[in-house]
Amino acid sequence: LSGNLADLERRQEVFGKNLIPPKKPKTFLQLVWEALQDVTLIILEIAAIISLGLSFYRPPVCGEASGSAEEEEGEAGWIEGAAILLSVVCVVLVTAFNDWSKEKQFRGLQNRIEQEQKFTVVRGGQVIQIPVADIVVGDIAQIKYGDLLPADGVLIQGNDLKIDESSLTGESDQVKKNLEKDPLLLSGTHVMEGSGKMVVTAIGVNSQTGIIFTLLGAGEHEEEKEKEKKEKKSMFLKEF
Repeated sequence: LSGNLADLERRQEVFGKNLIPPKKPKTFLQLVWEALQDVTLIILEIAAIISLGLSFYRPPVCGEASGSAEEEEGEAGWIEGAAILLSVVCVVLVTAFNDWSKEKQFRGLQNRIEQEQKFTVVRGGQVIQIPVADIVVGDIAQIKYGDLLPADGVLIQGNDLKIDESSLTGESDQVKKNLEKDPLLLSGTHVMEGSGKMVVTAIGVNSQTGIIFTLLGAGEHEEEKEKEKKEKKSMFLKEF
């Protein structure tokens, strides 16, 4: 690519950015509801409701002395049920707040990693490092030992290149890549040996990792946008 800003923006508009949209975060109320599904808490809730119901029940009594004693017990009987309910509320709120806090920290860490991670590409005849999110379809990316491939691509130059595809296939054997037999490189795989160059063919939700995340429900809110992008992509390819 020439590195022309207008061309890069157009490619991002047509093919999208090299980002996999995260799953919509759960609200605090959803986390509260999930915490309430605990079996132990359900039993405590039922016990508290029964205790409160019995505390307000007034059976007919005979005699003034016994009646006054039972009235005193009835007036304080609701405290036990209320105490159980209060303890359940405290446990649920603490659990939901901890889950919400952990999820917020995890998303912040994930965004920070995505912004700081860089990859080497060739633009305008120069070798430069750019954030992974700025990679576009058509980029020539340099790959080397230790790299985690951020996009799908086709190998155009290789030197004893071996890839670990266990994250996708589950097979621990390293796959040898070359121009003649197996030039396809997939996002989410690790470079274990050698080096080379590839032309980027798919990024973001259209890459192999993006497709898997979408099937798992991570990109549900992007389905409508993807339909529009496919229409733009077909028009772009005709012009290109």
